[in-house]
Amino acid sequence: MLFGIAAAATALLLAAALTAGLRALALRTSFGVDRPGARRPHARPTPHLGGVAVAAATGAVSATGAATGLVPLGSTTGTLLLAGAAVALLGFLDDLRPMGARARIIVEAGAASVVVHGTQLGFAVGALAVLWVVFVTNAFHLLDNSDGAMGVVGVVTALGLCVCAGAEGLGPLAVVLGLLAASLTGFLMHNWHPARIVLGGCGSLFTGFLVACSALLVNVEHEASASLASLFAVTAVATADTVLVVVSRRRAGRGLLRGGTDHIAHRLRRLGLTVPGAAVVLGVAAAVGTSTAVLLHRGAVGVPVVWGLAGAAAVAVVLLLRVPVYGARRHVRGVRAAGAAESVDLARG
Repeated sequence: MLFGIAAAATALLLAAALTAGLRALALRTSFGVDRPGARRPHARPTPHLGGVAVAAATGAVSATGAATGLVPLGSTTGTLLLAGAAVALLGFLDDLRPMGARARIIVEAGAASVVVHGTQLGFAVGALAVLWVVFVTNAFHLLDNSDGAMGVVGVVTALGLCVCAGAEGLGPLAVVLGLLAASLTGFLMHNWHPARIVLGGCGSLFTGFLVACSALLVNVEHEASASLASLFAVTAVATADTVLVVVSRRRAGRGLLRGGTDHIAHRLRRLGLTVPGAAVVLGVAAAVGTSTAVLLHRGAVGVPVVWGLAGAAAVAVVLLLRVPVYGARRHVRGVRAAGAAESVDLARG
């Protein structure tokens, strides 16, 4: 217990310090910096290297615990961390030079296959598990679209899964999830609105991958219906956001891979919430879903409760689809040589 508390505090402080250092380095060298523009959410140059700090802090403290023998990782948790590191590296490279959805999915599926193989699931169920991990990994990546949103949801989800892992006797996995939550909290010190740095693909993909695989590992021994319900509940916010974006873009005839201000956080802002307010709402929603998964995991509630959660999520998606997000642009007239006017997207920060 004492090591867990000390390790979490170390991960939080280390992530906060690394995030600050990476931000200073990026701004000084212009390496890994998003420049303001029509397709950028921030009004000033903002580094996107925060995920490096989160992944490094989580991995470094976990490795230290294993090396000292205080928390042996074991083959399953060790494999998960190595696979997560591969996904984090993928995200980092994609941040520097976008490599396309196909390449990302191939790497993510390969990393997920390594983890799923250790669960001894059958071929068909294992293949579905790999697809689900890839889906959730990218759903968390898509959720990283507003200051504080991904970080808050990630912290809440990791803590809930940490409780489930502890109840299952998966001590090393519980420690890693606690360290992930602590690292994200350290990062949030710099990502709360107005964000001074963002996660980037490195952090969002790493977080989504660890969450998805951990959810599988803590539910693999449970009854199928309860496991499926728990998997949905713990990832309800990210799932709802992805479904909302996909349906919205299909209805509007927009490309599914085209960025836009059509996520839950953006729609909540159009309804009058502030940027921090939207992050808090997403965090509360994640807490409801994660708490439901924990209660289900402990047998305190039944599967029908999750059906109610799914219904509420569906209603929320339908209502949010009614919030106009496309074509709402404000025109900014600038003085140029040709005297032309240009338009920029409505504030997205």
